[in-house]
Amino acid sequence: MMQTAKIRARKRRRNENVIWDSRGDRILYAVAYLLMALSLLVVGYPLLYVLSASFSNGNAIQTGKVFLWPVDVTLAGYEAVFKHQLIVSGYINTILYTGVGTFLNVCATMICAYPLSRRDMQWKGFYMFIFVFTMYFGGGLIPTYLTINNLDLINTFWVMVLPGLISVYNMIITRTFIQNNIPQEMLEASQIDGCSDFQYFYYMVLPLSKAVIAVITLYYAVGHWNSYFNALIYLTDRDRYPLQIILREILVANQVNFSEVQGIDPEQIAAQNSLANQLKYALIIVSCGPILLAYPFVQKYFVKGVMIGSVKG
Repeated sequence: MMQTAKIRARKRRRNENVIWDSRGDRILYAVAYLLMALSLLVVGYPLLYVLSASFSNGNAIQTGKVFLWPVDVTLAGYEAVFKHQLIVSGYINTILYTGVGTFLNVCATMICAYPLSRRDMQWKGFYMFIFVFTMYFGGGLIPTYLTINNLDLINTFWVMVLPGLISVYNMIITRTFIQNNIPQEMLEASQIDGCSDFQYFYYMVLPLSKAVIAVITLYYAVGHWNSYFNALIYLTDRDRYPLQIILREILVANQVNFSEVQGIDPEQIAAQNSLANQLKYALIIVSCGPILLAYPFVQKYFVKGVMIGSVKG
């Protein structure tokens, strides 16, 4: 009896220390969970549908049988993707544009952000004004095209890399991150030890800025991977097309009514429509796959890199 009374007294003390949610709080939690579930459904279902359609038979896609899971599972769409010569070349071009462009973007951003984070830099306010001015005012499409044409960059590899080499937004994030996370005393101590500015930047600033470097690397990589407007304007050689331009062409071509073309057998028209549906969804998965696979590895840096780097402008 004594032991039972002690256990009850313990439970009573625990209940007294617990702060119970009010009825309004429970209703608020229920509404929040419901909204989160609806948001997940709205965002997740289209991705699941595209993935299921990429493994489904083309006729099942046309007749609307694909809803949640693949129907008549087949890899014909993926086979067509990797047998398509233009898609393969576009994939390789996109990888090259993304790799080289992202590397140069990050290097240029760090080189600009570090001096602007120094307190002893002369004319820092003037340089920041020049950078920020370009965020809101541009020369326009035609002057930009004429400038790139005068530089002989039209229809070259570098026209996809050099324009927009620095994102001012990413540069401001990086500059603020360095200011808030690398103390001035560390610079003074390194100068006393005889460390040059380049050595301090290479051995101290870069290792301590891994979080923000990961963030801007993903920003730049996603931008290059999804870029198609520059290629649409500045490239005419189809062998230099990135994957997004080819994806755009296939999506537009899929809307063409083949039955209006004379001299095509109806069975051939049906086969073309079926393959076009499979190819479209398979190509979407292939084009999105690398970014979706890379994102989880740098996600852990996002909170630290973006939140700390965005405290001040």
